[in-house]
Amino acid sequence: MSARPLPFPAFALATLLPAALLGLGAWQGGFWTGAALVWVFALSLLLDQLLPLVETDTAEGAEFPAADALLAALALTALALLAAAARATASPALGAWDKAALLLATGLWLGQIAHPAAHELIHRSDRRLFRLGVLVYSALLVGHHASSHRLVHHRFVATPDDPATARRGEGFWRFLLRASLGGFLAGFRAEAARGHRPHPYVGYLSLAAAALCCGYLLGGWTGVAVWALLGTHAQIQIHLSDYVQHYGLTRRTVDGKPEPVGPGHSWNTAHWFSSALLLNAPRHSDHHANPSRPYPALRLPAEAPRLPWPLPLAALIALFPPLWRRLMRPHLSRARQPD
Repeated sequence: MSARPLPFPAFALATLLPAALLGLGAWQGGFWTGAALVWVFALSLLLDQLLPLVETDTAEGAEFPAADALLAALALTALALLAAAARATASPALGAWDKAALLLATGLWLGQIAHPAAHELIHRSDRRLFRLGVLVYSALLVGHHASSHRLVHHRFVATPDDPATARRGEGFWRFLLRASLGGFLAGFRAEAARGHRPHPYVGYLSLAAAALCCGYLLGGWTGVAVWALLGTHAQIQIHLSDYVQHYGLTRRTVDGKPEPVGPGHSWNTAHWFSSALLLNAPRHSDHHANPSRPYPALRLPAEAPRLPWPLPLAALIALFPPLWRRLMRPHLSRARQPD
């Protein structure tokens, strides 16, 4: 069963409503914190099983004038939620369970929604939007992702030179260590080769230090620890996304060079709710083919390999490497040897 293309309001509702719940949770705790956690975790897993798949594409050349405005709103919301969580968890007004739920729900929102928004922003030609994306990543203590993703991942995806491409049989936790360090170093080298002064990493690290200072001003050392914890949680989800979306897929070598990037080098899904929640990130093949295409217009190539589960569920399974390898083995074999 197939649904029509996602209407733009679906993206706004799926991403902004849980942010409002998180804001209320940071203020009052109780029901609001639990509701936010249910939205960003359980609701996507449930609705993706109940709602029809979104196989249909938007019309080629369709315009979405509000798309970038939503990205900017989500970026600013991410900064506000980081500050709110740092302040709320340092306050005695919230109980221990409320604080734990707030941290978990905020971390999930940052990894599932703020990351896709920042990812879209760093692909925009408008320098103001690009810098806003850099600011969000730097606040999550991973500013270098703006360099490593654009300059390394998009160029070397599905090759051994890309730290963000998981190899066949490689478990997520091993991949996490390799991708974290490898992405940082590869992005540094790529920026150094461009010769920009000062090196962009100076800005990334300065912004990260400023973010932690904000955490201290809002909640003392507890605020610093909370900010760092939320940044780490978001980073794990960023790497989970890379891991799941490229696991085991490789580009053939032709005349000593990798073949052009094609639909077969990314895993995709067509589930309705998680597509809205993740700003169409599950339509990953088309993003690699058209990095500047607005997220509501991303297409789903018929020949692109499909994950058997929604992206959030696939990421959850990937946390358990033996289970992930066993379940993915037949799907990866079909993707590597298509009909």
